[in-house]
Amino acid sequence: MSEVIHPDEIIEQIEVGELLPKVMKLKKDGYRLSQACAAFIDEKFELSYSFAEDKSYQYTTLRLVIDTDVEVPSITEIVPPAVFYENEMKELFGVKIKMISLDYKDKLYRIKVEQPLGPEKDAAKAETKGEEDQNNG
Repeated sequence: MSEVIHPDEIIEQIEVGELLPKVMKLKKDGYRLSQACAAFIDEKFELSYSFAEDKSYQYTTLRLVIDTDVEVPSITEIVPPAVFYENEMKELFGVKIKMISLDYKDKLYRIKVEQPLGPEKDAAKAETKGEEDQNNG
């Protein structure tokens, strides 16, 4: 029977300036990017970058909680597969990510509404409200 490993679930809240050094250290320590995601909660963006270490099954998440106008450096030069996660954060939520190695310029998805999961803009609200009124009336 194989050994059962019970790693800790580590969620470390960090500042923007800590992101690149922490990602570099995790990569150097043998971790791989498992997932990255964004959420818009309480008028702020919450960005989570999760890393897994395959031998110990340790899972570590770096979490940024930032205002919507804060720019975040891309981790794609350190972890190239992050390109799709970061383009998604940028396009769907409106997160300001700078220096993405391959920026899809908000053309990753075929969507009608700009940044549908991020902070609502007055124009987007009006457009959505107008469409709802047409569909209901």
